[in-house]
Amino acid sequence: MNSFWPLSRKLLNEILSDRISDRFVSQLVWERLGYQKKDDANDVFYAGINTPLYWSQKFKKAPEVIVKRAASIHLTRSIPKDYKQALKKYLNFRGYQIGELYPRRTRRATAVNWLISWQLTQGKQLPDDGPLPSLSEIPKDPLGGHLGDPEIE
Repeated sequence: MNSFWPLSRKLLNEILSDRISDRFVSQLVWERLGYQKKDDANDVFYAGINTPLYWSQKFKKAPEVIVKRAASIHLTRSIPKDYKQALKKYLNFRGYQIGELYPRRTRRATAVNWLISWQLTQGKQLPDDGPLPSLSEIPKDPLGGHLGDPEIE
């Protein structure tokens, strides 16, 4: 049995609303890709035995999927074709307005789309509600992100 943070429409919408840190979003992806901490002393995740070869060969350490462009592209490419429109279909997400199009936000949308596709390809439903981490204020500077988030590359 896994101990993944449970996904829900509410959680994914909060990610799209930019009320959850980039780091937390990355960790949601990492745990589903089989990346694991080697020890509790540091916060670095490494490819594990369940990490797909497609990921472990390119990224030995779990990549910050919001921060690093290459990781976001890799994530986009790993979304099955049948789920490319999952944001619209499952969350009724219409996209960001022109003034809201920042790399951080578009990469967050990619991560949410990937998370939906992962959930559904596992044969799991996407419930409306579930637990949420502590929510943050929407960053005043959408380029900079939340306190403690690494700088976008």
